Amino acid sequence: MRRTRFAIGAAVAAAMLSGLVPAAGAVAAPAAGAPSAMRAAEDPATGNEGMPDDGFENESESEQDDLAGTGTGTAATTPAPRASALAAAPVPGRAGDFKLVTGSDISGLVTKLDAALPKQGLTELMEQANRPAGWESACGTAGIYGSDLAVNHRVCWQSDDASSSEWVPQAITGVSDAQEDEDWGTSNSDPIAVAAYDAQNPGRSNYASGAGNCLASTTTDACNEKGIRVSFFNQATQMYRHVLLVWPYMNSKDHISFDALHAREGKCVGTVTASCAAQNGIHAGGMVWYGNYLYVADTANGMRVFDLRKIMDLNPDNKADVDDKTPDGLTSNVVDKRRIGRQNNVWYGYGYRYVMPQVATLKFSTAKNGGETGGNQCYATGRPKASYISLDRTDTDHMILGEYCNTNNGGTSPGRVGTYPMTALTAAVEGAPGTVADADLAYGLPTGATFNGEALWHKIQGVTRYEGKWYFHRSNATSNGRLLQATPGTVDGTSQLVGNAKTLQSSFGPEDLYLAHGRGDGFAPQLWSLSEHAPSVCGSCKREVYSYNMAEVISDFG
Repeated sequence: MRRTRFAIGAAVAAAMLSGLVPAAGAVAAPAAGAPSAMRAAEDPATGNEGMPDDGFENESESEQDDLAGTGTGTAATTPAPRASALAAAPVPGRAGDFKLVTGSDISGLVTKLDAALPKQGLTELMEQANRPAGWESACGTAGIYGSDLAVNHRVCWQSDDASSSEWVPQAITGVSDAQEDEDWGTSNSDPIAVAAYDAQNPGRSNYASGAGNCLASTTTDACNEKGIRVSFFNQATQMYRHVLLVWPYMNSKDHISFDALHAREGKCVGTVTASCAAQNGIHAGGMVWYGNYLYVADTANGMRVFDLRKIMDLNPDNKADVDDKTPDGLTSNVVDKRRIGRQNNVWYGYGYRYVMPQVATLKFSTAKNGGETGGNQCYATGRPKASYISLDRTDTDHMILGEYCNTNNGGTSPGRVGTYPMTALTAAVEGAPGTVADADLAYGLPTGATFNGEALWHKIQGVTRYEGKWYFHRSNATSNGRLLQATPGTVDGTSQLVGNAKTLQSSFGPEDLYLAHGRGDGFAPQLWSLSEHAPSVCGSCKREVYSYNMAEVISDFG
């Protein structure tokens, strides 16, 4: 065969998304008499952060948490849904609300970083994949899957990733999004990429754990807020590798450096206080790999963009105990997991060998609705939330962006979705600050149907569009979620999405969606997703990456 790929039969297994982890923007209040914290070496200093101001929002969105604002989330404690959540007509789709513009130009910073550090291509990175994944029956019990859909492919994580309370998987994309022919370079790895966020906030001002200074010898590497990492799976070797996403900046000594990906850099200098906000992470609820670019959803702001031609390698000789020389004449260290960027003339990446810097920002330009959002409330007007994204290649290439909303807590909308021509997004990424990428279509989600005594059409964690029909992953806390289908239609003269009355039981903690179309390799189209919850979240929970045969999905919806 032209390429090797794993074969799988029907099965059942996975678990990891929805949102039982602490809010990824939360900042712990300082305990009484909390000790002062030393500033980490070469952190940004007041007046010389060097960070381009993209105006990032720095607020908690409760990060797609089904239980936000509902106590324990049991039937006895969950408040009754508002009538409007069950009966209201769909909100209007306003494509203008989805407008994106190019943020600050950071190309000069990326060029400086590019010159300072060695690079590695994705093909070579796949050959260096170092963590064994479980495949098919090796993933064990399939108890997290529902009975409506036969799971075709199953992939499970190495044990520490499967149980980690720090890293929570959310988003998925792959080579089928990247290229029409599904053939990346000279590799036959057919990469699948999964993004996870660091759920252990707030990071360097973590008074709750008594760790104000994350460089102190008594702290663990989990003290730092590491932002987002992407795991690339090599389907040929059944191995995967983590890459840390980073943000380039000029440090207080006017040296190019990088930090982990955050919603905003806090300006904590000398003494950490509650007012400096420290570092708040982002959620990365969706991700699309298109050409050389990796688009990562930033809930409150839009999208962060990365370039796979800029993957930096901090350990080219593959010997972790030997500090490697870097092109700028310094050295790199992958043993110390508590440091990041250039510090005292040594490069660090929280122990990760590979880091990939952000190269562009796409920001919503529409004003934010003034309503409360702490319980995942959404609104019919104003900028949307970038809760999840996916790619539709069935006609002209489009990115789809949508909102996670919890109508149990109020708001005026169960969520909206919008689409962007990829030509417009690419032009914005490569254009000057202020370049506009317009959405060409938008819908409000269907309403009216119920599920477990609440609205069915909310708590959406992922979306894709295939041959004109829309598919949504609806979470259900630590129980089986649902796969939903909707079709564009006209109701009372208004164009809107009309939901299929049938729903299909999915995995515990279902997340983002990715469609591997199979045009390049001749395989049947696969609808991929993943589960977020670790076994520590519930007794039956489990993390896996999995797929359904798309033809079967279509048939099951009738």
